[in-house]
Amino acid sequence: MNRKLFLSSLLPASAMLYAFKGNAATTKLSNEAVKHKKPPYLKQGDIIGITCPAGFITYDEIAPAIQQMESWGFKVAIGKTVGARDFTFGGTDEERLADLQQMLDDTSIKAIMCARGGYGAVRIVDQLNFSIFKISPKWLIGFSDITILHCHLNSNYRFASIHSKMCNSFPTDWTKAEPIQIDTIKSIEKALKGEELMTYEASYQTNNRLGEAEGELIGGNLRCIENLTGSASEIKTDGKILFVEDVGEYLYSIDRMFFNLKRSGKLNKLKGLVVGGFRVKKDDEGDGFGKTLEQIVLEKVKEFNYPVCFDFPVGHQKANYALKCGIKHRLSVTEQTTTLKELA
Repeated sequence: MNRKLFLSSLLPASAMLYAFKGNAATTKLSNEAVKHKKPPYLKQGDIIGITCPAGFITYDEIAPAIQQMESWGFKVAIGKTVGARDFTFGGTDEERLADLQQMLDDTSIKAIMCARGGYGAVRIVDQLNFSIFKISPKWLIGFSDITILHCHLNSNYRFASIHSKMCNSFPTDWTKAEPIQIDTIKSIEKALKGEELMTYEASYQTNNRLGEAEGELIGGNLRCIENLTGSASEIKTDGKILFVEDVGEYLYSIDRMFFNLKRSGKLNKLKGLVVGGFRVKKDDEGDGFGKTLEQIVLEKVKEFNYPVCFDFPVGHQKANYALKCGIKHRLSVTEQTTTLKELA
């Protein structure tokens, strides 16, 4: 296929004037031309696929999620990796790759919910083919290890995705669920339907750095973001609002990861920094690190003047709201509250 003709069919006429300069194979589009693209929002009867690109899970464990998504008016397609197991993984690398690829290619599937996190996405991400996805995009949903896929999609193809709870976080008995569980899971439905702009609030924290900023929202699990440095999936943060979260890490390890962000330039040109839930692992008795999480973060960003907030409701915790990666948001950190609002 003639590359120039093919790309011309995808680019708006205004972008065609500068889409090529010299060798078409090596020319990059301007920043304005490569704005993030939103997959279509879901409507009644649309299909959500469930797959396991990382850890394993059983059908019984995803049953509450299936029931809930069907109550939202969607249909559910269950991938072959649900119930499969290869040690800690939801099937072999080949099985997980094939299952996710099939859902990326199936144009009848309008969103893909990753069943759970764990570990495994990085083992298959380089083999994924997004050629059909680029023509018929869909929402990719998940967090934790799924940060690998969010970052890869963001940096290479610039389609928006949803960082949120997965199937293993849906309550087995909805009537006994805590209000925060209900609210965060309903935020997935709101994000998928796109009927209103998403707005989130967090209480004021004394270590917050006040200010306002606008930019595309991107981020996820800090350990995953660090591990992608230097790879084809490396996160690109310039001009963006970065959010991070993690679980089960020592403070010295968190310090090392934030130094990675700093030394690799990922903190230099941010519009804002959102620090979500961090369940810190306790150091051995008598071997404390000597700095708090807040001190670790503020030390790394002291030379910059963008807003920073702590204890935002995202991460490995019940307060884990659905965030749209790649969509422009406004971050407002005041002496009363922190607000993160999706912009049209």
